[in-house]
Formats: sequence, C-alpha cells, structure tokens
Amino acid sequence: MICKRFFSTLIFLFVINFSFAETNIFDINSEKILYKSVDSIELNLHVYRPENFDRSKIYNCIVFFHGGGWRSGSYKQFERQSKYFASRGMIAISVEYRIKNKHGTSPIQAMEDAKSAIRYIRLNSKSLSINPERIAAAGGSAGGHLAAVSGNIELFDNKDENLSISSKPNLLILYNPVLDFGPKKFDWISDPSMASPIKNITKGAPPTIILTGTADKLIPVESINNYKALMESVGSRCDIVFYEGAEHAFFNYGDHFIDTLYQTDLFLKSNWYLKGNPTIKN
Repeated sequence: MICKRFFSTLIFLFVINFSFAETNIFDINSEKILYKSVDSIELNLHVYRPENFDRSKIYNCIVFFHGGGWRSGSYKQFERQSKYFASRGMIAISVEYRIKNKHGTSPIQAMEDAKSAIRYIRLNSKSLSINPERIAAAGGSAGGHLAAVSGNIELFDNKDENLSISSKPNLLILYNPVLDFGPKKFDWISDPSMASPIKNITKGAPPTIILTGTADKLIPVESINNYKALMESVGSRCDIVFYEGAEHAFFNYGDHFIDTLYQTDLFLKSNWYLKGNPTIKN
C-alpha cells in the first residue's frame, strides 16, 4: 500500500513538472507582501516577478482574484497563470481576500478587499516597480466578479484608506465571471444591483475580455452577450471567447487552461501590456 502511494506521488510530480515544461511555464517563486490587516486577519499579496527582475525598471502588472463563491478558495488557483505572465515579463500578483468559510464574511468584505488590494498596488507602485497606469485585474467566477466590481462600481471602498488613490484597474480579464445577481434576495445586501457589474457599466469602463463556456449553468450566455452590448454602448471594448460545451471553472483544466492563457496573452498584447508572441503555444 505504501509503495503504491509512493509510486502515485512520483507520477503526480512527474505530470506536474512535465506540464510546466510542455506549456513553457517557469517555476517562479513568489514573495508574500501584507497589504491589509482587519480584526487580526492578515491579507497578503503573492507577487511573482520576471526571472531577470530589475528593480530599477517599471513593469506592467496583472492581479488575480481566485474563485470559490466568496466562501472558499485560495490564491493558488491562479499560481500557474501568475508564473506564466511573470515569465512573459509582467509582475503578476495573486490576492488573498476574506471568504465566508475562513473569516465568516460576506461578498461585501470580499469586494472591499479587492479594491484595497488594487489601491495598495497603485499606492506602492514605485517600490513594487509597477506602472500604476498598466494594472490589469483578472479573476474566475466570484473572483471575476471582484475584478469587474473594481473596474465598474464606485462603492465598497474602505473609507479609512486614501481614496484619492484609485482602486480601478485599467484592464479586465474575466473567466466565467458573476456579472449579475438578478432580482434574487440576499441577506448581505438590500439591493443586489448595487453589486452587479452589468448594472453599473458607465463611460470609461476598462477594456475587457470575457472567457466563458456555453454549457455553464451558473453564467448564462445571454448575460455575457448583454454585458458586451452595454460595454460597446458606452464606447468600451469588450471581447468574448466562448468555449463550446465547456462548463463552469473550465479554464483550470487541460487544453482549456492552455487556450484561455493563450487568449489572455493576446488580449494583453493588443492593449500594449506585453510584447512578442505568446510562449504558452509554440
């Protein structure tokens, strides 16, 4: 039994290492930086820098928010994506934020933390070697919601922070994001439209790409198409990549993981965040 477990572990490690090599994702270590303390809760940024990082240079940045329904999840969900974009010359950051199962909180606190994280990055952009005008926010599912809230909703900021520093990202990359809470009643907010990005799109909304599956039972295709129409009505770019037959959280696995990373790279390049061709596919 022990031999079987040992052999299984070796196979698992081989597959992980092989997948990194095959997809050209370098094994870059992260630095943990405290960005917020609330009621003895410490929240960190996990910062992935290019292999030949030069502190005297300025880098474009991508910030990831994990999914988990605002209840669970870990910054490690976007560890591979973070390492890839660090290998492409960006500074990539995966964010911890308050979640219900760990901290007993609601989406209200998660939205506040997302905005706090972006504000901290912009406020400290000089010491982090980050271009404050080139901060992309990305996320999956609930994390996509947090990124979209930061880009579109002028609420949920922590009033004890320096509100003269914007918490609005310059670009959005959303993987099967929650965009509309609809008419459903929730115990954490009196008016769900206040926290629905689709209900708060205005002129100046950040350029956005949405990557989603057509078989996602949580994120209707109609809602995604409506979001694009609203974005274009205010003069903002909104690209959509539909994955036929893909279900929720599809972007974490197999070929979909590779292609969503590839499409994200192309979108970043088209907005001058990256140079050269994607290295995820040769």
